[in-house]
Amino acid sequence: MISSLASIHPNATLGNNVIIEPFAVIHENTTIGDDTHIMSHAVIMPHSRIGKGCKIFPGAVIGAVPQDLKFIGEETTAEIGDYTTIREYVTINRGTQDKWKTCIGSNCLLMAYSHVAHDCIIGNNVIIANGVQLAGHVEVGDYANMGGLSGANQFTRIGAHTYIAGHTVVRKDVPPFVKAGREPMSYAGVNIVGLQRRNFTPEQIATISQIYHILFVQKLPTSTAVGMIEEQIGDGELKTLILNFVKESKIGIIKRSSKNEGDAD
Repeated sequence: MISSLASIHPNATLGNNVIIEPFAVIHENTTIGDDTHIMSHAVIMPHSRIGKGCKIFPGAVIGAVPQDLKFIGEETTAEIGDYTTIREYVTINRGTQDKWKTCIGSNCLLMAYSHVAHDCIIGNNVIIANGVQLAGHVEVGDYANMGGLSGANQFTRIGAHTYIAGHTVVRKDVPPFVKAGREPMSYAGVNIVGLQRRNFTPEQIATISQIYHILFVQKLPTSTAVGMIEEQIGDGELKTLILNFVKESKIGIIKRSSKNEGDAD
């Protein structure tokens, strides 16, 4: 059902069974996938690409130009995968010539008033809670969960299957499979509950815990810890994923606070 009270540009491409409620605005050069529901007063700006089965709640603005003074009008996109829910007043800016796009994966939930800035890359099955603010160029891995009113500085990376506590600020890269919180943000243990929910085996969780015990709990320099992990932990996908993330960090990874005596690692 498409309301006659909605404003839809004739160049917009709409899939099958799309619902567009009164007073929604769909601009030119946009694509809306099958079975997607655009609610009243949502605004889909030019160059937005929305997948199938999505729900866009009132007041959301998708694809507005970047809040970046280096942006000079280049044609970039904001892209949203399938079955993702965008709640009230979420804002998602399109990319700049750095990545040429801002991407939200499939099966994500972005809660009310959260913001995703230009050139962010968000994986699949990510939960971004109320009021979370992501600066430009942030990367968030699959199944990450960011607590309410948390935020991430530009160019930071948040690994897959992480849990970021509410009201915290990400200033360094957060490796996969961990919990992080406090101020300044620090390692708070392995995200065991999240991994169990994702059907990781006890053996996999034990391997992850062993790696992070060396990396964080033993309080070694990162380069030394990486060498020990390479020598002491058997080869496998989890080890490779974690070490590659650490080695590829351009701004450094979070540390373990001296107050973290009760961490589950």
